[in-house]
Amino acid sequence: MRVMLTGDVVGRPGRKAFRQYTPQLRREKHIDVVIVNGENCAAGKGFTRGALDELYSGGADIVTSGNHVWDKKDVLEFIDQEPFLIRPANYPEGAPGKGYCIYPFKAKNIGVMNLSGRSFMPALDCPFQKVEDLLRAMKDECDIIFLDFHAETTSEKLAMGWYLDGRVNGVVGTHTHVQTADARLLPQGTAYITDLGMTGPYNSVLGVETKAILYKFTTGLPVRFEVADGPCVYSAVIVDIDDATNRTTGIERVFLTEE
Repeated sequence: MRVMLTGDVVGRPGRKAFRQYTPQLRREKHIDVVIVNGENCAAGKGFTRGALDELYSGGADIVTSGNHVWDKKDVLEFIDQEPFLIRPANYPEGAPGKGYCIYPFKAKNIGVMNLSGRSFMPALDCPFQKVEDLLRAMKDECDIIFLDFHAETTSEKLAMGWYLDGRVNGVVGTHTHVQTADARLLPQGTAYITDLGMTGPYNSVLGVETKAILYKFTTGLPVRFEVADGPCVYSAVIVDIDDATNRTTGIERVFLTEE
């Protein structure tokens, strides 16, 4: 089995790039399942019904999120009805939506967890303690398990990778929108990358129009962020799973640019 995990889709340009390249990659790389972080897919922050549907129509099987999940209030109208849209599981008890899902593929059940880091991020429950709760809930139902760890610091994401090594098939970081060069199999067989990167405008600052960000940094004044335009980057990893043992056998980075 081949599972592709795609980095944060940013705005309309990112959705367009996702729709364009995902079907092509599915064919060329023989991808079975696609997991994508969509928390920036609607005008750079959050979800709308239409933006989420574009991800599904473009080839997403499971959609994860992060700290921007609530930024468009539309999401409250549908998140509880979406079986394969998940939000960080370490939000307090009673938050809408759910923090993990189980996706059936052929004879396998693929579990996908979503957690938020706490370093330089909103104060949520401890992700390391929460992941233990999730694994207890999922272990008897899932053959394969992935975690999207939406976190700011490389240290927190690396720590989570080592913490789960040998207990899940893959730990991928999201949130920082810059793909890291450290994709690897950890010693006990867990596929790991510190950050998937983003799918969105390449000539930008993390997907945002460059001029606005430069103004903010050079003046210290507040500015309205707008999603940039122009050519896009598509960032992802492909994880190989042995069908007989359900063990991870490899991880491959994907980094496509339209320039």
